[in-house]
Amino acid sequence: MNKKVTAATLIAAKQQQQPLVWLTAYDAGSTRIAEQAGVDVILVGDSLGMVNLGYDTTIPVTIEDMILHTSAVMRARQSAWVVCDLPFGAYQQSKEQAFATSARILQETGCDAVKLEGGVAMAETIQFLSERGIAVVGHVGLTPQSVKRFGNFKPRGNSHEEYQSIYDDALAVAKAGALAIVLECIPDDLAAQITQQINISTVGIGAGLTCDAQVLVWHDVLGLSEHTPPFAKPYANLREQATEAIATWANDVRNHR
Repeated sequence: MNKKVTAATLIAAKQQQQPLVWLTAYDAGSTRIAEQAGVDVILVGDSLGMVNLGYDTTIPVTIEDMILHTSAVMRARQSAWVVCDLPFGAYQQSKEQAFATSARILQETGCDAVKLEGGVAMAETIQFLSERGIAVVGHVGLTPQSVKRFGNFKPRGNSHEEYQSIYDDALAVAKAGALAIVLECIPDDLAAQITQQINISTVGIGAGLTCDAQVLVWHDVLGLSEHTPPFAKPYANLREQATEAIATWANDVRNHR
């Protein structure tokens, strides 16, 4: 069994410039495969709303959804550090609400950390959680829970104002006490600047090669997604293979084979 990944592992990896591998997973079977493949961190993302539950966005995902899937992941986890997304509406109202939600998730699932979206606006909440013993992962750049505000899932940081805002967001998250920060769909040079300037791990998704870690969605890595985002490289084509396999089996059934 691999040595268990902890918050200390993330800190040491940053200092030693050792890239870490993050991957989303939403159930026990996927977790076992991810760990067997050597994944360091499993993110139970609210992306499950889109890839598993059939929603168009992550917004409808509930606390109960996150607890259900994170609990399944934790039943299989052996060594990976497990992070659970805080769903939309479960932490933005106040830092006290965020603590109550985080405490419930940690107590009911046993996971290691929570992740929340937002930069400067969420810095006070991140500090509040961190000072009370909760491991927090931040998330700036493209923030899927804000899709209704932006109207799309396009890359962020292309204008000077947005570029500077994301930079300020990342520094605020790090200063507030987060242990890591996801940088999603931002310019490579911006991600490089942030990675150099802060002392916590940057986790890139569509943010270039200079981040301290990389994360992708399970379905995108394996070629299971109907529409793979342009920044994600499928390392298999399981959607096509699964369709062919099931069609072949169905044909055998219908022909009494």
